[in-house]
Amino acid sequence: MSIIILFCAVVILSCIVTNKFSNKLGMPALVFFMFLGILFGSDGILKLSFDDYDLTSKLCSIGLLFIIFYGGFCTKKSDDNKVTVQAILLSSFGTILTAVFTAAFCYFALKISFAESFLIGAIISSTDAASVFSILRSKRLNLKYNTAPLLEMESGSNDPFAYMLTMLGILLLRGDGLSALTPMLFKQLIFGVLFGIIIAYGAIYIFKKTNILTEGTDTIFMVAIALASFSIPDLLGGNGYLSVYITGIILGNSEIRNKINLIYFFDGITALSQVIIFFLIGFLSFPHKVPEIIIPAVLITLFLSFVARPLAVSAIMLPFKAPWNQISFISWAGLRGAASIVFAIMVVAESSGLKYDLFHIVFVVALLSVAIQGSLLPVIAKRDKMIDRFADVRKTFNDYQQESAIALNKIEIKESHPWNGCMLKDINISDNALILVIDRNNKRIVPKGSTKLMTGDVVLMGTTFIKAQNDINLCETVIDEGHEWLNRKINTIDCPSNFLIALIKRDGESFVPHGQTEIKLGDTLVFYEA
Repeated sequence: MSIIILFCAVVILSCIVTNKFSNKLGMPALVFFMFLGILFGSDGILKLSFDDYDLTSKLCSIGLLFIIFYGGFCTKKSDDNKVTVQAILLSSFGTILTAVFTAAFCYFALKISFAESFLIGAIISSTDAASVFSILRSKRLNLKYNTAPLLEMESGSNDPFAYMLTMLGILLLRGDGLSALTPMLFKQLIFGVLFGIIIAYGAIYIFKKTNILTEGTDTIFMVAIALASFSIPDLLGGNGYLSVYITGIILGNSEIRNKINLIYFFDGITALSQVIIFFLIGFLSFPHKVPEIIIPAVLITLFLSFVARPLAVSAIMLPFKAPWNQISFISWAGLRGAASIVFAIMVVAESSGLKYDLFHIVFVVALLSVAIQGSLLPVIAKRDKMIDRFADVRKTFNDYQQESAIALNKIEIKESHPWNGCMLKDINISDNALILVIDRNNKRIVPKGSTKLMTGDVVLMGTTFIKAQNDINLCETVIDEGHEWLNRKINTIDCPSNFLIALIKRDGESFVPHGQTEIKLGDTLVFYEA
């Protein structure tokens, strides 16, 4: 037992080390985790024999449900309703179209049987949430047209549809007719949606109306909710992944206690899940079998990347009059990863008599997708002119507080307050503090030195030591070579009247800037824009 525990510790520590190397080399960390699994596996240096598809399927399914739950929990309702509609259509009809196009290619071009062609199309039809989240955030891809939240919403919600198509494929492989397919589809959708909603609102009731939860038990409670929202509909034949995503998205957009702490907790759980899934995928693989399937796998990858995904994205986005550069980038950002391989493992574990090695075909497709498409995402973003240095990276001030010990304090200006009636330039405040926003009659005002405070104003002040009491959306941009603000003082920059630099992160430290602060190469500017 101790050997197994030590082995797990070595694996996790090794993944942390490889993550550091991946950042330097520009390769997605998830690919390194997969290669580490190969290194430990049957064809690797350590030659540890492992071929238990059933156990791997169970472990990966648990990790995937937490990834999907967290994807829903962190999906904020967009102010742009068009983005939400686009994401829903991409995750549903876009996934189905991708599966159909790919299945048709496998059947007509590669002469694979209909059932197995359908299964391949279904398994690789969804974009991978773990891969997309990891690359968009680690590469700081701030994108135009609200494309980043669109991609994150799509990749977080399309796994349930791919799972449903995969279950259909398994029935087709077994030779079941329409009489079995229709009830399965009905139960997948109805139970998935129904229990996702019921469990989410039940959890909200417990959070708000009872005192059952004490400090620290809220995270344990949320783990139980995620597990229940998957397992209950799954036992009844419903779509557990659809249920867990709906539960996550409802809870994430509700006012519940300690939400920031929950986000940090599940961020760690999700990171661990990604490590486990990608390591086990590599550990289970047999690289000596890859040459047998490399040609069909590469052809499927090329068709998927350059035909199936672009056709599906175009069919969904063109009616919204989306620009071609956005369509091009979204098409390229359709990364395949852990979810596809987990579904392939499920198929192998539950089916017999497969003519083709579905696991290794999907393994190669996902590996090529994450390694090549993922690595080239920043290049494609620049080529398509999709970088927006003022785009919202979906962070709030509480996120920066955790990273940088920068907090937000709320001050209400009452009639007796010493600041009442004073202009901001006449108020003495600490050097490590800055007034960020003034809330006046439900309108937000970016403050200037001549701004006069009035009774009823609510002042939001950024500091390096005051406990946060509020949450406002902020954006960030990195100063690189050629940036127009490089080596300039803040008070010399021609900024809009509704724009304010709230924080600068430099060499691992953060500070609140003032007018004489000079912007340097590599600085990350955190700003508020009304």
